[in-house]
Amino acid sequence: MKITSVKGFHDVLPDESARWQWIEQQARDLFARYAFAEIRLPIVERTELFSRSIGETTDIVEKEMYTFADRDGASLTLRPEGTASLVRAYVEHALHQHAAVSKLFYLGPMFRRERPQKGRLRQFAQIGVEAIGREDAAIDAEVLLLLHDLLAALRVRGAQIELNSLGCAACRPAYRAALLAYAEAHRAVLCENCGRRVERNPLRLLDCKDRACRESTADAPVTLEYLCVPCRTHFDTVRALLAREDVRPRLNPRMVRGLDYYCRTAFEVVAEGLGAQNAVGGGGRYDGLIKELGGPDSPGIGFALGVERLVLAVAEPDAARSSPPEVFVAPMGSAAEAEAMHLTHRWRGDGMRVEIASGGRSLKSQMRLADKVGSPYVLILGEDELAACALTVRDMVAKQDFPRAIGLSSSTAALREALAQLPRSTVEPRA
Repeated sequence: MKITSVKGFHDVLPDESARWQWIEQQARDLFARYAFAEIRLPIVERTELFSRSIGETTDIVEKEMYTFADRDGASLTLRPEGTASLVRAYVEHALHQHAAVSKLFYLGPMFRRERPQKGRLRQFAQIGVEAIGREDAAIDAEVLLLLHDLLAALRVRGAQIELNSLGCAACRPAYRAALLAYAEAHRAVLCENCGRRVERNPLRLLDCKDRACRESTADAPVTLEYLCVPCRTHFDTVRALLAREDVRPRLNPRMVRGLDYYCRTAFEVVAEGLGAQNAVGGGGRYDGLIKELGGPDSPGIGFALGVERLVLAVAEPDAARSSPPEVFVAPMGSAAEAEAMHLTHRWRGDGMRVEIASGGRSLKSQMRLADKVGSPYVLILGEDELAACALTVRDMVAKQDFPRAIGLSSSTAALREALAQLPRSTVEPRA
């Protein structure tokens, strides 16, 4: 009986993994320019980390986490998101003692037991950044500019950053009271989940995906109407700094994000081609989270993007495809195979991309394979070539052999130079 993958967990095959690598490399290059350093986090954490940080009333904690008992009875959870794990590492290793501001990024798999759909899986990868140690509006703007530049570098189709402010401990109670009063007046039409959350966390009402709930809360009060003066000044400064760089996020006053630790600046990214669930990622400020998890009272802000969603949303560039071999070596006969293996090992050691066929294939079969992998040249090595100590070169675009052979003793640099000097066909290679 054939064993298949688990529902919501999928394989990233070679054709697709090239796009993943390109996305990750674009992110790494940009993060380096913004002076963010990589941190690698464990996949498994103590369950308490997420219940305390994400919030017990969130869908993630209530319904989606993969939680299990370890052999010693400890409750462990496959990480459903990266910020809590990063903050745990920040606190545990006292990173605040090493630098006043920590600018970190991470890449890796997350796990949530959601209903699988287009670009949403139960194991999914995220790319995230966190800046810890600054509470000023300028760092919020810097993180949003980084996000904007990353979306531009990836050429995400129809990318739009949506922005809101969730207020702070000073102004949120008044907003919470207004929203609670509104919820009580509409309790009869709220879904079961929202009915339970009214008392515990009424902000979750605006995050509900139930259509009837969304319609019933369409006129609910929003956070921007209740911001205190410091929060309003902070939000206006963020927007002004972005506008100076010609970056103008769309205001979305209903956005509350799906995690309880956010305050003040909050944002999401939506894109085209993803269907009704068009979010690519998001983030925001979480000034109280580090103290909540036992660390210093350090502010922080960050974001995360889903790689599977990005793969669907990027305008696929040539760079996102696997690089073809520079040459394809076609040996004919056992003696030629041994010599070809020696040559390719040497060339690969010098950084050249080389493919080699083996197993007694016919020359015709090897040519088809070379054409399939997109190699521009085939180096043929048979009995005649061994006797002459030279390789026959075939142009895979023009489908003809060059009269000039390349010596078996040629260095990698000499091989590349010789290939560069060969006359090229005017026929364009196939896409």
